[in-house]
Amino acid sequence: MAKSIVIVSTSAAQLGDHPTGLWIEELAAPYYKFKEAGFDVVLASIQGGPVPIDAGSMAGDFFTDEAKKFMHDGPAFGALMHSVAVSTIDFSSDNIKAIFMCGGHGTEVDFVDNQALKGAIETMYASGKIVAAVCHGPVCLAQCKKPDGSPLVAGLAVTGFTNSEEAAVGLTSKCAWLIEDKFKEQGANYEAAADWNSNVKVAGNLITGQNPQSSVECAVAVLSKF
Repeated sequence: MAKSIVIVSTSAAQLGDHPTGLWIEELAAPYYKFKEAGFDVVLASIQGGPVPIDAGSMAGDFFTDEAKKFMHDGPAFGALMHSVAVSTIDFSSDNIKAIFMCGGHGTEVDFVDNQALKGAIETMYASGKIVAAVCHGPVCLAQCKKPDGSPLVAGLAVTGFTNSEEAAVGLTSKCAWLIEDKFKEQGANYEAAADWNSNVKVAGNLITGQNPQSSVECAVAVLSKF
């Protein structure tokens, strides 16, 4: 049977009046890590169909070698433009071994209070499968519960885009909530590295990365569980 990892992207192209979308490096780098390890990779999004890409992630040093490779990879880019809606995937399937939420500020729109994504994460976590998220991807974890009804992140070492990183990009006021504040409020052991440094936390089958610089390390941490 095929073993699959589902990578979930935002479908939102706007955060208020700010154009945004997927931060392409946070999908591209894990995508190739997972493929190289022999996994089938399912590219999913909240709505399905074309995934908007944040133009900022295709500029300067942000546009990494993996991101460039992905944009010129016909099958990979085609899958992103025909992404599978999260709501149509059976996350109870034995074939699906991990779910990986990548970031971009679009997640602050449609990863928040999303029942399909909430159900997917809670199903995966409760069955002991890997739940991973990087940068703004972890915003979706705040809505999720452990099987005992407590917040998913409560008592766990986690990370995500920091308050100071959010302030640096000037979007603090536009976010649904700040990941750092929300996780601390929910009783998580939130741990940050210096801004723009790779930082990944592994708490059993929950894996979180702080920022774009953490996407490769986050993917490696997922693979270390197999």
